[in-house]
Amino acid sequence: MLQATNVSLRYGDKKLFEDVNIKFTAGNCYGLIGANGAGKSTFLKILSGEIEPQTGNVALGKDERLTILKQDHFEYEEYEVLQTVIMGHQRLYEVMQEKDAIYAKGDFTEEDGMKAAELEGEFAEMNGWEAESNAAVLLKGLGIDEDLHTKKMADLSGSDKVKVLLAQALFGNPDILLLDEPTNHLDIQAIQWLEEFLINFDNTVIVVSHDRHFLNKVCTHIADVDFGKIEIYVGNYDFWYESSQLALRMAQEHNKKKEEKMKELQNFIARFSANASKSKQATSRKKMLENISLDDIKPSSRKYPYIAFTPEREVGNDLLRVEGISKTIDGEKVLDNVSFTMNKDDKIALVGRNEFAKTTLLRILMGEIEPDEGSYKWGVTTSQSYFPKDNSKFFENSDLTLVDWLRQFSPDDQTETFLRGFLGRMLFSGEQALKKASVLSGGEKVRCMLSKMMLSNANVLLLDEPTNHLDLESIQSLNNGLIKFKGSILFTSHDHQFVNSIANRLIEITPSGIIDKEMSYDEYVADKKLQKTITEMYAS
Repeated sequence: MLQATNVSLRYGDKKLFEDVNIKFTAGNCYGLIGANGAGKSTFLKILSGEIEPQTGNVALGKDERLTILKQDHFEYEEYEVLQTVIMGHQRLYEVMQEKDAIYAKGDFTEEDGMKAAELEGEFAEMNGWEAESNAAVLLKGLGIDEDLHTKKMADLSGSDKVKVLLAQALFGNPDILLLDEPTNHLDIQAIQWLEEFLINFDNTVIVVSHDRHFLNKVCTHIADVDFGKIEIYVGNYDFWYESSQLALRMAQEHNKKKEEKMKELQNFIARFSANASKSKQATSRKKMLENISLDDIKPSSRKYPYIAFTPEREVGNDLLRVEGISKTIDGEKVLDNVSFTMNKDDKIALVGRNEFAKTTLLRILMGEIEPDEGSYKWGVTTSQSYFPKDNSKFFENSDLTLVDWLRQFSPDDQTETFLRGFLGRMLFSGEQALKKASVLSGGEKVRCMLSKMMLSNANVLLLDEPTNHLDLESIQSLNNGLIKFKGSILFTSHDHQFVNSIANRLIEITPSGIIDKEMSYDEYVADKKLQKTITEMYAS
């Protein structure tokens, strides 16, 4: 059990939390959500003791142990990988060090023997003899090969360091587990392993993540940070989102009979309960959902941008033909004989381990760089709009207001009223529309780039990791907008639910060729035979 009582925190004039009272109990996984800047990561630091609240306190249950996923990837450079994982259980690691120091003494005294016996007893109680094997199991599950277990952390790649620090947080069956964006830098297999680990974890988990699929898989509750308060709701992210939208509709239709509202709520809960899988986590969640009353459903104060792409003309059947494209950059062959044809109504997700390869292909197709070999041809009926992974050149040294910045990309000389209305739908209302483009945050820049794309009225969209820097509300809106888009799409994303809900075709770029499949992303990652083939293609 972890409890926060009357917790408040301010930074200058900004109120993050005020009189927060919340209890997290064993057996539940809480997804901590909130708009960018709401204080999710800060609240995790308050719970872990890293930050002291200005009022109130945080209390753990008696003799309970809390761990948190470390964000400093260079903190353990001089330690071996296996040792770093075991350090996740601080007392166990201290006992191991004390024992080793005593046994290494040349003049071993009777007092040393008594102390060693005492430490051995404590070591056994903490299951110390299984520590190395348990740490190795965690590392293997996350994809860290055994030959790396005795390497120094400094010798590992950045993504492998993240996995080791995650294993450190999971090690030793902590009573409370705090995870801040745990799926960042993880591959598909590692994320799937982590999902199963958390579903079967019996203690308390509190997780911050922008990965909606991950939140839907593991969470029994959502803890919503809003207006300096935190409210807990039963269910996963999708249930919270849909129920908040349902509550908003109910509030807008306040004259509707309560019996009709109850029936709508019952149908809604039945639909979500029926979708629950047979896993322990989902079964538990289903029971809790069935006990929800009308008063438990509350509208969210969240604001969602309006994202809708409207093609100026319908695309013809001749859309895009790519033939034998190869590209070498800095001595590395990034693309090797890539060929495919894009058809009308295709929504293609480029997937694969090499991020640079996917970005390079999109840049070639947009004419930013030339291929070394091969060619591509867009159909005469197509018009393209591109969202680059790096958008910095669009905002560098720009003293333009957002209204004037957006005016640059308007196909007609639109009035200021039109542009302000457009920006307002993208959550830049009132004085915010007069902000300088050069001072925008990462998420604000992304919303501006999406505005630019919407104004283009293109019938083919190319997007390279468009969900980076966005909060969950903007991701949800973009997701919905692309599902409804009547044109064709070629995109990359790490967001499982984003890819699964939009793409009807997947192209994986491997070093030894491409895999091209018309199927959902869920089917793609679940196809073990296909995944084995892909692994072999990367290894060859």
